Amino acid sequence: MNILVAEPLAEAGLELLRAQPGWNVIVSSPKEYLEHLPQADALVVRSAVKVTREVIAKAPRLRVIGRAGVGVDNVDLDASTAAGILVMNTPGGNAVSVAEHTLALMLAMARAIPQASASTKSGKWEKKKYLGSELRGKLLGVIGLGSIGREVVKRARAFEMKIQATDPYVSPQVASDLNVPLVDLQTLYATSDYISLHVALTPETHRMLSRTAFARMKPGVRIVNCSRGELIDHEALREAIESGKVAGAALDVFDPEPPAPDDPLLRLDAVIATPHIAGSTEEAQEIVGLRIAEQLAEYLKTGIAINAVNMPALSPEQYRLLGPYITLAERLGTFAAHIAAGNPKTVRLVYLGKIADNNTHLIRNAGLVGVLNRWLSQRANLVNAMQIASQRGLNVAESHEKRSGPMDAIRLELETDAGTTTVEGAVVFDKPRLIQVDGIYCEAHLAGRLTFLKNQDVPGVIGFVGTVLGRNGINIANFSLGRREAPLRPGEPLEAVALVETDQPVGETVLAELLQHPAVRMARPVEFLSEPGGPRF
Repeated sequence: MNILVAEPLAEAGLELLRAQPGWNVIVSSPKEYLEHLPQADALVVRSAVKVTREVIAKAPRLRVIGRAGVGVDNVDLDASTAAGILVMNTPGGNAVSVAEHTLALMLAMARAIPQASASTKSGKWEKKKYLGSELRGKLLGVIGLGSIGREVVKRARAFEMKIQATDPYVSPQVASDLNVPLVDLQTLYATSDYISLHVALTPETHRMLSRTAFARMKPGVRIVNCSRGELIDHEALREAIESGKVAGAALDVFDPEPPAPDDPLLRLDAVIATPHIAGSTEEAQEIVGLRIAEQLAEYLKTGIAINAVNMPALSPEQYRLLGPYITLAERLGTFAAHIAAGNPKTVRLVYLGKIADNNTHLIRNAGLVGVLNRWLSQRANLVNAMQIASQRGLNVAESHEKRSGPMDAIRLELETDAGTTTVEGAVVFDKPRLIQVDGIYCEAHLAGRLTFLKNQDVPGVIGFVGTVLGRNGINIANFSLGRREAPLRPGEPLEAVALVETDQPVGETVLAELLQHPAVRMARPVEFLSEPGGPRF
């Protein structure tokens, strides 16, 4: 067994790998590791090595890639999966290091430490110039309550800061345990003295700190980013600092990295910059190095995958039997997450019919994948879905109901602090189909671009929808309707739902037009990016 270590790894991790009988550990470097790839059964990297499709093609024996760190941006997951290679990482290993760096940057801004140090070293003694401020009593807005965000909260509390947080996917219980109020993003922008970013890079979070966001912030706010450089529009940040709206920014990450030497943002005295070192401590490197070695050993010896990010836990036989239902559960979860409101608390799956006779753990995980990846951008998969749900404080429940009928079905209930959304589906000709939404029968193919509507069943709604879409150049491919059998309250019109499949995307402006009809209560887009064929691992 050849274990190729392409980047520096903690000595404790190397010793663990070398201690395995029959294992040959090849310690190389980012410049020289390619020559060893043809013989490698396992590859260990950090962040410098880019494991591309071309790199994978040179490693026919490769079974597992271990990333000693949190992200896997430098590993081509699609190519790894296609080649049957497991990819694993070490989430949370550097959470304390990043949190400490975050607080260090906040203190550096509050007391102008880098500026005061440079001034003193230049021979000046500017005591009056560098009048600082305390962290005590300031309101810290934490965007993202993952492992790092939670560690930041713990440390900020020691400085007697007030704390609030926002997270598109965290249960109220997790926030309650931390004694942190959850607020919406706009409230956090408008009221926070300090804002610290701790979210993954997704389409929703890309450049979330934009000109619009800065305009909504409290004057004198200070920004800390130890997450991803792409979260901030740096030109908008520069403008906000020069205008005085933002009093300071401390950045450990940039887009691109390294930033250009003539980047105007770096010339501002109000900006503190560090070279992506938040997670670079001796302790963190020791932890992630040892953890990745332990995980590799466990997988290569027993087949147990810890912190896997791409591997299906299915044999070919299992996939033939359960694959269509795994796809169905994932798409039901995606659909429910798009049409539900509020912070999720519980996901319940009910298996109806003969499918209940099988081990449904994989189906359960697929449903969670659909729910989680609405916010986490494919970080969840069949292997890690339950782990992520647990970390996020999401309750998961299953039940099995045997029933006679022409087909098996899956019901998924997504409970949030705003109510419960229920969707039910079945497999028809190996394709996932929706059967019911919140108890209303409405059959539709769970694929392509869908717009979900909820409205009062009164004349003119269907024509109005068609007119709005047609006026905006959007072609309707399919139109599925359903209505409740009895009114929710006596004397009211029946409640109806519709699923409109379109050839073109239905944007926010078109959705706003649809909501102008007094009978339309909800209009939500749900887009499935690929044809059914199993969940993304």
